[in-house]
Parts: sequence; C-alpha cells; structure tokens
Amino acid sequence: MKGFRRSPTTSSGLRGMVAALTAGLLLSGCGAVNNMIYKTTGDVMKGFSRNHTVPYLMESDDLAMGCSMSEATAPLLMSFGRVTSEPDQLAVMLYLSSGSCAEEQAREHELAGLAAMYAMDATAAEDAFIRQKRAHTLAARRYLKSWQHHNSHYGNPDETECPDFDDDMDEFMYMAGLLSGLQALNAQIQATSSVGVPFNTGSVVGRATQCLDNKKWWGAPMGLRATVWAMIPGTQPQGEDAFERLAIAAEQGEEAGVRLGHVFQAIAAMNKNDEALVKSVIRDHAESLEANPANEEWRFVDAMATNMLVAISDRLWVENTGHRTPIGQFGAFWDDQREPVETMDLDDLL
Repeated sequence: MKGFRRSPTTSSGLRGMVAALTAGLLLSGCGAVNNMIYKTTGDVMKGFSRNHTVPYLMESDDLAMGCSMSEATAPLLMSFGRVTSEPDQLAVMLYLSSGSCAEEQAREHELAGLAAMYAMDATAAEDAFIRQKRAHTLAARRYLKSWQHHNSHYGNPDETECPDFDDDMDEFMYMAGLLSGLQALNAQIQATSSVGVPFNTGSVVGRATQCLDNKKWWGAPMGLRATVWAMIPGTQPQGEDAFERLAIAAEQGEEAGVRLGHVFQAIAAMNKNDEALVKSVIRDHAESLEANPANEEWRFVDAMATNMLVAISDRLWVENTGHRTPIGQFGAFWDDQREPVETMDLDDLL
C-alpha cells in the first residue's frame, strides 16, 4: 500500500501561508515595539525640553538663536502628540517664540515701508506694508496656537479657577500663555484680517493675570493687566489708573533686571499716541541697562524687552529721519537739545 504524499504545490502553499502569518505577527509586534519606543522618546523629549531646554534658553540673551530653535523644532516636538499625550505646555513656549519671529519680520517690513514713505516712493511703501500685514497674519496664527495650547493645559481662564502651579517654571509658562493671548489679538488687529482670535481675549487675559504673583514676576502681571485697561475701553476698574500702575510695574522690572514693564508702558503710550511718553520710557530703559544688569535666570526675557523697545525707537527714527536708531544712540532722539559746549575766548590769551 502506497503512503500518502503531499503534492509540491500543496506543500509550498502551506509554507507560504505560515511565512505570511509569521511575518504579520512579527510586523505587528514591531509596530507595538515602535509605538512604545516613540511614546517613551516623546515623553523624554517633553520632559527634557520643559526642565532643561527652556530654562537654558531663558539664561541666554541670543534672541535670534531662540527664534531659529523654536521654528525648527516645533514640528518635531509637536509631532510626539501623535504617539503620546499632547505637549500642550511646551507648545505654549514654542508657538509664542515662533510667533515673535513672524512679528519681527512684520517690524522689518514696516520699517522698509516707512523708509520708502520718507523717500516719497509710494509703490515700495505699499508693497512693504502688504508684506507687513502678511507677517502679522502669520504671527497671529502662531500666537493663537500658543493661546489655545495654554487653555488646553491650564483650562480656559474664563471658565476655570486659578491652577495649582507645580513650580516656578510652571507659573512662568502660564504667564507666557497669557502674553501670547494678548499678542494674538494685537497681531490680528495689525493684520486687518481675522484669523479666529476671540475679541474678548484681552479681557480674559487681564483677569487671569490675578493668578500670578506680581512681585515674583517683576511686576509683569500688573503691567499686562494695566496694558489691557489702557487699550480696551471699559476694562479699567473704577478708581484705578492704568498709567500709574504701568509706571509702578516698570520700576519693579528695573529693580529685578527683567524690564518687561517698560514694554507694556510703551505699548500703552503708543496706543494713546503719546510720543513724549514713549520717548521717556525708551530713555528710562536705556539708562536702566547701564545701571542694572539683567537677571541671570531671565536674560532672554530682558533681552526680548530691549529688542521690542529698540524696534519702537527705530520706528520713530525712520518716520522722522528715514533711518533707524544710530549705533550707540539708543535712548537718544533726533530732536534732542544739544548741551552747549564751553568755548574759550582766544582774544584773552593774546
């Protein structure tokens, strides 16, 4: 009796099926392992960035480096939200910083436009102002993302109570998120087109600053709140004076070596079209830089304040002279009265 013999076709088919099943199991296993690796990597990157990269950056005064870093790494770090929890807190800083990059471009386009106007070149001025609005639109979108991630992490300030902060960096990121909300609204207004920033954002930000320790944060929370009062009609409480509060916040910032208060003061003065006060704030800031060094832990924030005031100074200089603030003359202006120079009467020596 002949034994049963499988045909070559049947044997090879079974082997192929087994191989396919084995490969499928292996591949699914690889996928699970990869997902675990990605998640672990994402959690490590989020923790490292929050606990080391951000504090390291805050000790630097290289704004351009910080700008480049945020624009380059934001897609990488935010992509970890696909494999682990969304990095909302880190996103606050990434989009705030990248928004400031776009705003810096908008300021450059504005200066080009003002210089063209001074030179009576209407076409070049119009083109520059179009580019300015485009850059403001990009800035508004980035600031809005920062504000949205802030609300995802801490809760909408208009709907929740003040959060319990884990540490100083947690509190600082909360304040950064509030700043991004106000910046988003301001950039949207500058862009003259809506990108979806709610128009009550300024009021929400103003109320939320009360969750922060004003003394610890160099008077910035009060300065931010007073800026909202000065810019948005009907928000200033009875008995308060926005500009008095702003002056106090500026003094606190000077003493702490983190001069954000000067920026809030200048923004409010510009909104009021008070050029004399704007010049006075810039002079005070320039003198403070000579008298008080920047806080070592927050050099980046202090440098950011100086950069914004230099931009305001440049705007005034270009409008009136056609060129930016001359080197070494930050804190001085084209129409300053020159001190009389003593002269000697040579006739008395003859």
